Amino acid sequence: MPSHLALLSCLLVLVLSFDKFLLHYLKRRLFSGTGGGSIPRGPSKSRRPMAPAAAKWSETAMLVIDMQKDFVDPAMRSPMLVADGAAVVPTVAEAVAVARERGIFLVWVVREHDPSGRDVELFRRHHYSGGKGPTVKGVKNLVIVGVQTPNCIRQTAFDAVALDYEKVTVIIDATAAARPEIHLSNIRDMKNIGVETPTLEEWRR
Repeated sequence: MPSHLALLSCLLVLVLSFDKFLLHYLKRRLFSGTGGGSIPRGPSKSRRPMAPAAAKWSETAMLVIDMQKDFVDPAMRSPMLVADGAAVVPTVAEAVAVARERGIFLVWVVREHDPSGRDVELFRRHHYSGGKGPTVKGVKNLVIVGVQTPNCIRQTAFDAVALDYEKVTVIIDATAAARPEIHLSNIRDMKNIGVETPTLEEWRR
């Protein structure tokens, strides 16, 4: 074999041997975690524990019941008008704004009427209660506002207690009835079965 070919062969053997040694060395240094040569890893993206208040609101839904012109606007001349309904509209709007700030899930329980007079309900209800419809996974607490206290509000609150929601709250100045005494009488009944009955100011603290 010519001398230059012999030299080239020797060099090739040396290079291949060095490559094997280098590969073995790199594997040991980079992947074994020894000798401080392991691949640096970024900080683990462990999920931060949710703050207690945030966790509470994430498990809460607000039911806004029948806040429609037929129920609260005297100009509509509707037979379904709740006499004191218009007075609570600003408080209901404020309660909804607070709920949005807190990330509370909002459920608008409404009725729709088509021109033929047939009821076409956006949220189909066969009872006064708004609680016997679709449920939301993970919701443990309910906050109820709207009209009117002796019918839809009361029945929804009673059903929520029967369905074992952890906390049921009716905001007393964000709900209304035909007369104040009817409203207060029903609030007392709900309070007697464990429903919390704060004002909006008390609830937002």
